[in-house]
Amino acid sequence: MRSRVTTVLAATAVLLGGVMLVPAAYARLSAGEAKTRQESVAAPTPAPPPPPTLAAGKVSVNFKGEFFSWALLDRETDELSGSRNMAATSSTESMLKAWIVADYLRQLGDKEPPASLKKAASLAIRDSNDDAANKVYAAAGGSYRALTNGQPGPVLKAAIKLCGLTDTKPGNVKGYEGWWSFTRMSPRDAVRLGDCIADGTAAGPKWTKWLLTEMSKVRGSTAAKDQKPREGGGRWGIIDGLPESITSQGPVSIKNGWTPLNYDGNWHVNCLAVTEKWSLAVMLRYPQRSGLDYGADVCASVASQLVTPQPGGALKVPQQPIGKL
Repeated sequence: MRSRVTTVLAATAVLLGGVMLVPAAYARLSAGEAKTRQESVAAPTPAPPPPPTLAAGKVSVNFKGEFFSWALLDRETDELSGSRNMAATSSTESMLKAWIVADYLRQLGDKEPPASLKKAASLAIRDSNDDAANKVYAAAGGSYRALTNGQPGPVLKAAIKLCGLTDTKPGNVKGYEGWWSFTRMSPRDAVRLGDCIADGTAAGPKWTKWLLTEMSKVRGSTAAKDQKPREGGGRWGIIDGLPESITSQGPVSIKNGWTPLNYDGNWHVNCLAVTEKWSLAVMLRYPQRSGLDYGADVCASVASQLVTPQPGGALKVPQQPIGKL
């Protein structure tokens, strides 16, 4: 009797042991399968970083002169940044030729201009030719007559209205009233002007691409051989401060303005550049003895410091205390 009980108990123990062993083995098997499944799933590919661009940041240059100001407009977010004095004004010089051409083309609508005026519009942009710009200015309705009560003429009035300019006004240099080159504009208005050209408002749907293309084909350097009495090389400044990682993304449309003026003994240098993503302007006045290259280098420096991310991951470390702001 005792041996039978023992046998039954032993059999029961074996049976229970088998029952106990099955879940443990199953658990180990399931864990192994789960691990295999986990190992077979590829890790997600990280999203590539956004391409370099220009973005709001600290700018510092060793500037020695009367006026230094800049502004940057992010065309994707409408964020406006710049120096503390970005609402202060200086004379536009040839930078305004981009608007003069745009204003004339917009008035044409879908019509083609006479061949002579289309060529003049191109020369006014590519070579900053003064005589060509004056022809287009007259065709757009511009006049050199003295302005009554300092009110803007039709060409400038259109820019203020269509592009939402808040600081722009006619020049106030005695004896030069009504001259488009003496138009007073701030850097923040200049970047608004660049945005107005790029978004099609300034030149209209038919002519915007043509104008931006002409602005991307500006030619000539600061060298004496490229600087002539009625035109000059204007491919310098902001464009020289942009790395290939930005210029390779698409055309950079530019229009600079520069003149050494006797009435104040300064170079008046302005740089404007616009792409699909941003619009940047730098405006300067500094002693003539410093030369044109000085202003071109300042414009390039501002652009290079706003590149984000910096090439090679470099930090944006201020170079020198900024001059007058």
